[in-house]
Amino acid sequence: MYGNLKDYLTDEIAKLHEQKLYKGERIIESPQGSEITVKGKKVLNFCANNYLGLSSNPDLIKAAHNEIDYRGYGLSSVRFICGTQDRHKELEHKVAEFLGMEDSILFCSCFDANAAVFEPLLGADDAIVTDSLNHASIIDGVRLCKAQRWIYNHADMRDVEETDTTTGKKGKGLERCLKEAKEAGCRFIMIATDGVFSMDGDIAKLPEICDLAEKYGALVMVDESHSSGFMGKTGRGTHEYHNVMGRVDIITTTFGKALGGASGGCISGPKEVIDWMRNKARPYLFSNTLAPSVVGATIKCIELLSSSTALRDKLEENTKKFRSEMTAAGFDIVPGVHPITPIMFGKYDNCSELAVKFADRMLEEGIYVTPFSFPVVPRGKDRIRVQISAGHSTEQIDRAVAAFIKVGKELKMIK
Repeated sequence: MYGNLKDYLTDEIAKLHEQKLYKGERIIESPQGSEITVKGKKVLNFCANNYLGLSSNPDLIKAAHNEIDYRGYGLSSVRFICGTQDRHKELEHKVAEFLGMEDSILFCSCFDANAAVFEPLLGADDAIVTDSLNHASIIDGVRLCKAQRWIYNHADMRDVEETDTTTGKKGKGLERCLKEAKEAGCRFIMIATDGVFSMDGDIAKLPEICDLAEKYGALVMVDESHSSGFMGKTGRGTHEYHNVMGRVDIITTTFGKALGGASGGCISGPKEVIDWMRNKARPYLFSNTLAPSVVGATIKCIELLSSSTALRDKLEENTKKFRSEMTAAGFDIVPGVHPITPIMFGKYDNCSELAVKFADRMLEEGIYVTPFSFPVVPRGKDRIRVQISAGHSTEQIDRAVAAFIKVGKELKMIK
């Protein structure tokens, strides 16, 4: 039987190659950092989620080693059977305190957290209102839930129904969706949004979302994966950045980006919600416990970030420098303040091939960046998504900008 499937997959993979959409993987031969080794060559890394430069931080590595020495390699169990250590409870407390919530529950990833958060709380009599550009993990989590669904045009807060300028599809504004959910007699309504949208680096309009949530009696759930640790004055996330701490009901986030870069995630929120998740969230009940080494290192990470804002301040400085210099050079970048800086190719002929060629040339220049094309982004929205880190030195950013300018002129993208 596999012969038929093999033939089908072979043809489909060949089509991906022909369309320049096949996602190959470059092999890193070193620890994660601002400088990495690829094919024996040292290159500058400008495409990792290592926002605070902590992925290979010596203090975190030491904490991970210590945790293995004192709490072992793994638990070989789920949490409610015999997989909960004292350090798991300590991390949950520290995460909740850091995010400004009452309690937290740990998962092996934020993908698992988003898969878990909706189904236990919402049923067929309820509604989820979700942004059209939310992360795949939110989309999949919503699919697992029996609640009625409304999708609003990206970042559109209005009481309207029209074509989404981002996706090209006809849709509705958030307020229109909330009105319809209310009129349908839904028991509970939850608004779900990314705090930062990973492809464009734009930040959710949380003040307006919270205002509408209060107007229509809805809950607010925010995925802070691309903001925890560095957005806001003390790095708590977009809810701090927008000064709506206390108005967001549920936060999901990851430890696999700014908060150490290994793995793990959580749901944070009211105590009753977290208690319910411990009893009903399937990815929690049926997945192995988060490894002790990750727990120990994440505790250390939160302690570091709670004692100083130096890293998030450095990241902000680096981001402003890179964005301003790339704009001055003439590149088409998506405006914003986030370290995600998309270099757009949509206005050029053969934009998908051009983005791939540009990234390959950048690697030859010693700069590691990755192109994004359909279906990861809409057609015509091809880009190289640059990600800035606090681990980048001023000299490294200067080298990256110089390489972009050199290749940009060579490929006739800028003058």
